[in-house]
Amino acid sequence: MARRRRAEKRQVLPDAKFGEVIVTKFMNSLMYDGKKSAAENIVYGAFEKIQRFAKGGNALEIFKNAIENVRPHTEVRSRRVGGATYQVPVEVRKDRGEALAIRWLIIAARARGEHTMTDRLAAEIQAAANSNGTAYKKKEDTHRMADANRAFSHFRW
Repeated sequence: MARRRRAEKRQVLPDAKFGEVIVTKFMNSLMYDGKKSAAENIVYGAFEKIQRFAKGGNALEIFKNAIENVRPHTEVRSRRVGGATYQVPVEVRKDRGEALAIRWLIIAARARGEHTMTDRLAAEIQAAANSNGTAYKKKEDTHRMADANRAFSHFRW
């Protein structure tokens, strides 16, 4: 436990093109070595590819749908009781779920086989919006693990 006061949340400014905070958070998570313009180019390029592929569909709505599909609702936390460690299922707060979804989407996109990161990201966002892909599978595995350990839910703290 922290011995001082709780760290305050920093306010993230909305992105320039869409005016959405979630897009800025996504860009910040994607960014390497402070290269914000490179991250912006990748994200906006992926949105353009999604827009072209969706034939009139809104890329921002597809992105939000992908985030919502990947966001976990339950997860397991380790809890030590009497010398034994139990995997206790707990509900996930909305902001943590959003952060996990962003992280899983980026990890899954980086692991894909397309040539550019823009292509990888566009393909993974589309897959997540259609309820398949690696990031969506990660969410399903997390839910399955929480479901399997339901017997230990009375250890919740």
